[in-house]
Amino acid sequence: MKQNLLGMQLKELETFFISINERPFRSKQVFQWVHQKGTSEFSEMTNLSKELQSKLSELAEIKVPEVIYEKDSIDGTKKWVLSVGSGDLVEMVLIPEKKRATLCISSQVGCAVDCSFCATGKQGFSRNLDLSEIIGQLWIAEKAFEDQKDKSTRKVTNVVMMGMGEPLLNFDAVTGAMQMMMDDRAYGLSKRKVTLSTSGLVPLIDKLSEVTDAALTISLHAPNDELRNQLVPINKKYPINDLLEATKRYVEKCGDSRKTTIEYILIDGVNDSLQDAKELSVLLRKLPSKINLIPFNPFPGSAYKRPSSTRVQSFKKALQKNGYITTIRTTRGEDIMAACGQLIGQVNNDKTRKKERSEAKNTMISTKTI
Repeated sequence: MKQNLLGMQLKELETFFISINERPFRSKQVFQWVHQKGTSEFSEMTNLSKELQSKLSELAEIKVPEVIYEKDSIDGTKKWVLSVGSGDLVEMVLIPEKKRATLCISSQVGCAVDCSFCATGKQGFSRNLDLSEIIGQLWIAEKAFEDQKDKSTRKVTNVVMMGMGEPLLNFDAVTGAMQMMMDDRAYGLSKRKVTLSTSGLVPLIDKLSEVTDAALTISLHAPNDELRNQLVPINKKYPINDLLEATKRYVEKCGDSRKTTIEYILIDGVNDSLQDAKELSVLLRKLPSKINLIPFNPFPGSAYKRPSSTRVQSFKKALQKNGYITTIRTTRGEDIMAACGQLIGQVNNDKTRKKERSEAKNTMISTKTI
């Protein structure tokens, strides 16, 4: 069976080349061809001899997930559905904005955390993605935006581990992929441009601080344990105070003045009252943070509704009044079911997708006023 070099760190590549009686420096050449130049064919690696190219073709491969569906939103967002074998599908989303392009990457097929407002969790959990399947998503996105005259041109500026799955439950593969994203010999992204979003697995947040200082985002969504237990079931095991203390330890260990981003999905009549905003303001006083408000994105089968824009703005102003940097995430890619919380790893025919968009639109229309 051929070895897939896509998911190998540089040290692993060195070991591989030594095992096939080749010089270790070849690993750096191949590593750069794959990740900096987006090359998947050994025959295109021009600084390798023909003999080595042939040898590698017999023993190894550069295998990325198979793109089986891709769709562009009217707002410029792009979604891919990828096959990772055995009938398992995952989704990734690219969100372009001026000079920035943010890629939202999946870490699992499905999700076991089962947050009540997320379509992914309703699909159940199949398996973790391996490192090649995670970094392969960035490879595919880079390839899609490649300048044919200059194959080293890079378009993805930010990566967020916010797609399907809970990243910390796939710890080794996710942190390995993040390391590769930030490696100057690979994708060279800044630690501030690679973000991991977690629902709050406290021991793994502490473990994370031992291997990386990338940006950390907390999916909070509630100002107290009673409500968060309903929305984010993992809270029953790791309550809010424990989560915030772990987050504070992570930030302190990073040794800089960064602020943690708190994600807060606003659900009409559930967690969007001014009292909720007041309680959230008190809760976060001891944690340097900025707050990203996300109006709920409807999906088929959910009874939740999106708050009116007036209600969202009132929540934002209440937080700002208490001194918090607060932003409202613009909903992107909703017409192709690519918005936050809508990823399900599924390819529907056009008739079904038209029905889904209609259902989502009707839900939004019904919540425009309070």
